[in-house]
Amino acid sequence: MNADAVARRGRLRARRAATGSMREGAAKAGLVARGVIYVLVGVLATRIAFGGSGHQADRTGALQEISSKPFGAVLLWALGAGVVGMAVWRLSEALFGAAGQDGGKASKRLLSAGRCAFYVFVAYSVLSFAAGSGGGGSSDDQSKDVTAKALQWPGGQWIVGAAGIAAAVAGVWIGVRAVLRKYHKHLKLGEMSRRTRQLVDISGVAGGVARGLVFAAAGAFAVRAAVDYEPDKAKGMDDTLRSFTETPMGPWLLACVAVGLVLFGLFSFALARWRKV
Repeated sequence: MNADAVARRGRLRARRAATGSMREGAAKAGLVARGVIYVLVGVLATRIAFGGSGHQADRTGALQEISSKPFGAVLLWALGAGVVGMAVWRLSEALFGAAGQDGGKASKRLLSAGRCAFYVFVAYSVLSFAAGSGGGGSSDDQSKDVTAKALQWPGGQWIVGAAGIAAAVAGVWIGVRAVLRKYHKHLKLGEMSRRTRQLVDISGVAGGVARGLVFAAAGAFAVRAAVDYEPDKAKGMDDTLRSFTETPMGPWLLACVAVGLVLFGLFSFALARWRKV
């Protein structure tokens, strides 16, 4: 092997190492940001379950909670930067493939592209809020507005219904994968102690089930809005969480889900530390 070939291989390795470091940094920042949002949403939902008032239990409510704290503006910009990191990480997976043997599959790349689009929207919402434009309003208002516009399209009922079914199926998928501990293949289990694994499993399973339940319930409400042709029956995260108090379990179901969302936030922190990127 001549000197030019050796030099090219060295530059390629250096480029890959730099790209890997950037991806890992973006992923860690994004997972921490997601964890902060879920912990705050869970805390806000807990307050609602026990009769407290205050901010809505959704992303906007979490941002309002942060903004009310000392150095809140700085924290909001940092959170927005973290969510941008999440979008960049997912974009890199869509372009170059995710970690793992099957990370380069077209289905995996497509899923990463969808996640990237979602986190671009979230990043825009957080940064808009940090800039003082309100971040687009509550999740409930956004859900109703989007549903109302979609119902006016040709075949709008079918579109909204299909989206609701997709969200409900995604919720079940999230919950089942959490129970089966599918996230284990993404973790550096060898770097964890036995006690740490147990704690991560508690947060991963309980948090995943709670998150999946919220997705499934929101999807069910979207389907109902489509069937009845009433956009006001669509619910964002806040209204979906509050609806749990109307079940036979009353506020206790909401309290359980709220704790689960806090645990999912903590699980996101664990992923930031031990996830394979």
